[in-house]
Amino acid sequence: MKKIYALLILAFGCMSYSYGQINVSGIVVSDVEKVPVPGVSVYIKGEPKGAVTTDFDGNFKIKAQQNEGVLVFSYVGFKTKEVSFSGTQKLTVSLAEEVSTLNEVVVVGYGSQKRSDVTGAIGSVKNENFNKGVVANAGQLIQGKVAGVNVMAASGEPGANQDIIIRGVGSLRSGTTPLYVVDGFVLDNSGNGVATNPLNFINPQDIESIDVLKDASAAAIYGSRAANGVVVITTKKGSKGQSKINLSMTTGFSSLANKVDVFSADEFRKQVTAVNGTLQDGGANTDWQDELTRTGVSQNVNLSMSGGTEKSTYAASVGMDNQEGIFQNSDLKRYSGRLNLNQKALNDKFNIAFNLTATKLENSRPDARNVVGNMLTLNPTDAVYVNGQPNVNLSNDAVNPLISQRIYSDETNNNRILANISPSYEFIKGLTYKFNLGVDYSMSERDIQVLPYTSATNTTESTLNNIVTNNNNVLYENTLTYNFNVKNHNFTVLAGQSYQKIQVNQKNYDFKGFPDNGVEPKNQIGAAAELRTKSSSAVENELQSFFGRLNYGYDNKYLLTATMRADGSSKFGKNNRYGYFPSVALGWNITKEDFLKESETLNNLKLRASWGQTGVQEIPSKITKTSYTESNSGYDTYPLDPSDTDLASYPYGSIYTRLANPNLQWEVSTQTNVGLDFSLFNNRLSGTVDYFNKVSDNILLEVAPVDPIQPASKYWTNIPNMQIENNGIEVALDYSSDKSKDFSYSIGGNISFTNNKVVNSPYKILTTGAAQGGGQTGATINGVLNGHPIGSFYMLDFTGIGPDGQNQFADTNGDGSILDNDRIVAGSALPDYIYAFYLNLKYKNFDFVANFNGAAGNKIYNHVAMTSFNRGNLANSFNTTDRASQYLNEASTNSNTVSTRYLEDGSFLRLNNASLGYNLSPKLVGLGDVMDNIRLSVTGQNLFVITKYSGFDPEINTGTSVGEIQSFGIDYFSYPRARTIVFGLNVAF
Repeated sequence: MKKIYALLILAFGCMSYSYGQINVSGIVVSDVEKVPVPGVSVYIKGEPKGAVTTDFDGNFKIKAQQNEGVLVFSYVGFKTKEVSFSGTQKLTVSLAEEVSTLNEVVVVGYGSQKRSDVTGAIGSVKNENFNKGVVANAGQLIQGKVAGVNVMAASGEPGANQDIIIRGVGSLRSGTTPLYVVDGFVLDNSGNGVATNPLNFINPQDIESIDVLKDASAAAIYGSRAANGVVVITTKKGSKGQSKINLSMTTGFSSLANKVDVFSADEFRKQVTAVNGTLQDGGANTDWQDELTRTGVSQNVNLSMSGGTEKSTYAASVGMDNQEGIFQNSDLKRYSGRLNLNQKALNDKFNIAFNLTATKLENSRPDARNVVGNMLTLNPTDAVYVNGQPNVNLSNDAVNPLISQRIYSDETNNNRILANISPSYEFIKGLTYKFNLGVDYSMSERDIQVLPYTSATNTTESTLNNIVTNNNNVLYENTLTYNFNVKNHNFTVLAGQSYQKIQVNQKNYDFKGFPDNGVEPKNQIGAAAELRTKSSSAVENELQSFFGRLNYGYDNKYLLTATMRADGSSKFGKNNRYGYFPSVALGWNITKEDFLKESETLNNLKLRASWGQTGVQEIPSKITKTSYTESNSGYDTYPLDPSDTDLASYPYGSIYTRLANPNLQWEVSTQTNVGLDFSLFNNRLSGTVDYFNKVSDNILLEVAPVDPIQPASKYWTNIPNMQIENNGIEVALDYSSDKSKDFSYSIGGNISFTNNKVVNSPYKILTTGAAQGGGQTGATINGVLNGHPIGSFYMLDFTGIGPDGQNQFADTNGDGSILDNDRIVAGSALPDYIYAFYLNLKYKNFDFVANFNGAAGNKIYNHVAMTSFNRGNLANSFNTTDRASQYLNEASTNSNTVSTRYLEDGSFLRLNNASLGYNLSPKLVGLGDVMDNIRLSVTGQNLFVITKYSGFDPEINTGTSVGEIQSFGIDYFSYPRARTIVFGLNVAF
């Protein structure tokens, strides 16, 4: 009887389940145009795993276990909507378009704000608007995307270093590098042992958004490190709802984008003869630019997973990126993994966020300067190969570059882990305490080696330079945030404390004289004939900080932000250990006023004004303290034994190498900003206009003592009254059509005018760029001059070739002689303005995007032309361009003097990237049950550039420095840029 009863219960339960399961169907349309919306996620509230998506006609069908419930509809670009259902009814659901950006969340220091509440100048780029293609780092993603932010790569090398200049160059010693913050962790990239861009360790596909804090009000919360601006990187997080799996794969092909117009073999033979040179004719017809470059193949695979519940969310990814450069031995390989977790407990009062990024980088670099020099100057009549082997009898006893590539290598292996955990607890409503513990650990080993090589005309001794670097960065932060309202008054109060400790140690060994036994030097260190040099260093820096911020709003109309940060740094002396960085900003949402509240044309109008101070502490460690060394030369020693007859027998004495300066102060940047944000026509047209004025003073510099009788030749100090001024205007405009239609488009762009000037400098010139090689080593090319921009070119004014076949220069001071005092300021390496614009088109499942960027008003010094493209080289059977034969009466002995002869216009317009994509419905290929979307794309990078510059590329910044002052605008045989075509496949499950 009990068995029968149990069977009845089971049967009844099955019947109930069967009868309880119903189908709910319907159509989703846009709120305004009433057209179907495909791809909308539909799920029963509380059951996100059972989600479905609308088809191309906006239709959906979903199974429900209950007769009643609530459906949730969500789609990017539309407001999420909940709709109740009862029975098997057919629903018509309209979604309102989320066209307004006012509710966007902007990441600021130690928190976030709605865009409508922001009072500072912050530029934000979401992942859907990033630059496309073969991308190695975050800087490439936002090039041309943010007004006032100039992103310049040092070269075309994979993962090359970049200069990111935010609102002009405001410092001499510290360069232009902004502060980088990743998921709340402040990075230190000053010494991780990687020769290329230190941001290469972050997989660009893991980045959700990048916010650039431009003015002092936005950046002052980071105090002493924010004078060059702050770049806040936020990685992708999970969200509650349907679990998502995404697989993306790309393959790219890169080739030399632009050739320098050197002579062909036939032209070369005629030109050498024409200048009465000595022709060494190898009988061949070789294009060395073709021979020394290749088609680089780059591959990227990335798998990501995300999802979660009301209490817990996750996001994880693994990626492999292999980029080949257009030179041999030029590769960047990255293996990355990321895990972001978020867990809530105790009625959602307790929250733990965990972020982990682990990366292995393998970077191979060529001897780019040597390769570029060879591809432009080697004799084009020489054969590359003889009897299938590299030709060892090149003109002028040159080493065949194919052999040079084989015997030279520069390889770096870097392992880096970035992790932080942030538990927080809400004690009472609105009052939250948060603790942030993070660590950034990096270990690098770099081997630069040359294999032994001997030929009839050349002998190369084998060498090895081994460099091991460890960087350990630990961060502890405590913050307390209180959000509360009093009627129409809204307050957010933040108070915090931060402690960061950075330890860097490095060991460097330089060996020579390895046997030619087929074993690489790095694998047989013990076989070296000589240890030439060995050195080690260790640096430990600490930063203790206290900060606070008040955000106040009245009736969403009137906004106030006030910030103060105090930073104490171990880099500074005991008399000025702490620096204080205040800021204040006001905002007025004018459209909230009664006289504009009902406007149908003007949707948003906000006026912003701010003032604040930020600092610079990027100076060498220990420089405020005295330093000594030992010496037994000159007047550093004297004999203790009267019988000693030479210095070799004298004892060592202690001498100063650096004087103490406990009064060294922070370099301070004071910035004022006035901005206007607006949107019109149902938010379709939006834009910003900003005026800024940034003044840097207390300039930090290493200088020679005024008193000639000093125990050390140089010391660090703040230059009295010297200032660096940057002021300008930024404008950004965007327009979007109705996205609900089959065809939609968006266009936009930005332009930034910046005026840079140095005032009250006590120096005639501080050299920032100098000539190298060719008898001109050390000759000033550009520098810092009073009343002129940083990077101003200071040189003789070339007027032509005289009757004697030699250079002629302008006698600017009229004294009858051509001397250094005849040099003129002939322009600057910094552009007068930078600009960018884009075009997005979408038709049904097709989409197209093109991004352009450019600069104007800057000059480039063509150091390659000065060194290589002259009549003397041509006469000796080195290849050149037609510069060498420009003046028929020029003597072959004419010197290549630094002058305006080699100064060129650096303006350009580039099609940075263009991408065509198609979203293929999985149903069309029979995969609708297992896939949500299939996307195919093809992307072109650096498709063309319009410029007057005669070198490989006008975007020049080789990252060199003179006296630790950064150089700008000099083409030192830069690694040329590539043109790349990328094919992509993205599958969403």
